[in-house]
Amino acid sequence: MATKKPGIEAAPRLSVRDQTLDKLRRRIISLELPPGAPLSENELAQELGVSRTPVRESLILLREEGLVQVFPQIGSFVSLVDLARVSEAQFVREAIECASLQDVVVESEGISGLREILKDQRDAEAADDIDAFFRLDEDFHRELLRLAGHETAWTAVNSAKAHLDRARRLSLLDTRPVSTLIEQHTAVVDALARNDRPAADASLRGHLRGVFDDVKRIQESTPGLFSDGSVQRPTRRSVARLA
Repeated sequence: MATKKPGIEAAPRLSVRDQTLDKLRRRIISLELPPGAPLSENELAQELGVSRTPVRESLILLREEGLVQVFPQIGSFVSLVDLARVSEAQFVREAIECASLQDVVVESEGISGLREILKDQRDAEAADDIDAFFRLDEDFHRELLRLAGHETAWTAVNSAKAHLDRARRLSLLDTRPVSTLIEQHTAVVDALARNDRPAADASLRGHLRGVFDDVKRIQESTPGLFSDGSVQRPTRRSVARLA
C-alpha cells in the first residue's frame, strides 16, 4: 500500500465552479482570451465540458475581480487592461517585495536555489517557452519572499495583480526580451550573494518598475488593449487584437 510522504498533504479537490473559475482566470491572464474578447456562456461551457451554471458563477466572480465586464443587451467581455489597477498592483508588489528583501537570509543554499531558478529561466528562453518563463518568474519572486520569511505575503501580492500580470504578459510578447528580465533577476541574486542590500533593492525596484515603460510602448502601438477606467461599450465584434 502506498504511503504519503511526511509533510505532504493531498491537495483538496476543487469544485466544478472553482475549477472553471481557475481555468477561465488563467486563460484571461495568459492572454489566450485577450482584452476585449467576447465571452459566450454556451461556448465556454461546451469548451470546458461543464454546464452553464459554473461558467455563469465564474464570470460573476471574474467581474468582481475586474477581469470581466458585462453590458446589458450586448454581452460579457474580457475587460481591457485597467491602467489604474496596474499601477495599484505595482505599488503593492514593490512595497512588499522590496521591504521583505531586507530580511532575506543570505546563505549558500538559498542563493543556490535562486540560481537554479535562473538556470531554468534561461532554458525556457532557449526553448522560446513564454508560459514556462512566466511561471518561473513567479517562482523567483515567491522564493525571494520565502527566503525572507514572508512567503505568506505572496497571497496579498498575487490577489492584487491580475491586471498587472496581463500587462507583464503583453510585455513579454511585445517589448521586453526575456534575456533582459533574466539579467535583472541575476543582478538581484548577485547583490544578495555579496550581502549588498542597497544594490539588491535598487536592482529589484528597477526590475519591477520596468513594466510601466513596457505598458507605455504597448499603448502607443495597440491602445485598444487598455482602459483608463472609463466605461467603453463594445459590440460583439469588437475584439482587441494582440498582433
